[in-house]
Amino acid sequence: MIINKVLLSDLERQYYYDGNKDRLPTFFGVIKRSFNPRFTPVLLWRISHHLYVLGLTPIAKLISLLNFIIFGIEIGLRCEIGEGLYLPHTVGTVIGANKIGRNVVIFQGVTLGAKEIDIGYQADKRPLIGDHVVIGSGAKVLGGIQIGNNVIIGANAVVTKSLPDNVVAVGIPARIIRTNNQE
Repeated sequence: MIINKVLLSDLERQYYYDGNKDRLPTFFGVIKRSFNPRFTPVLLWRISHHLYVLGLTPIAKLISLLNFIIFGIEIGLRCEIGEGLYLPHTVGTVIGANKIGRNVVIFQGVTLGAKEIDIGYQADKRPLIGDHVVIGSGAKVLGGIQIGNNVIIGANAVVTKSLPDNVVAVGIPARIIRTNNQE
């Protein structure tokens, strides 16, 4: 089952940020980590998204609501998120992107979504986030823009224009301050 591979990749990122880079993720590790406030929101979203894809939307919405009530994070069921998602803190986070790549870190208070009200969840009005992206606390990434791979978005930055690969962007509005040569 694909969800198992994805969850193992999510757990691997958890271990990486815990300083246990060499620890191998296992299904038992997923179960054990399911009581961790940095992993449970990811697990709940993966389950809700999987149920949504299977057409079990009412159950998916209930699990998504549970994530919102307990962890203060709202993640759109239609948003596609690659493996290796890491959420160090979740309160006040709204993830309504079109698509998010692999190994992305999203801190608390982040908003990823449309610039204007979009109840219909139109993909072209929502951001595409690349692989190996870090989005700092309170940052906003808005509109039908693209964030490249290996990008760092600083805390409280407001990004309304696309960013190329390998850059660091900060400020309101966000501006590129340097290239990012780290993975």
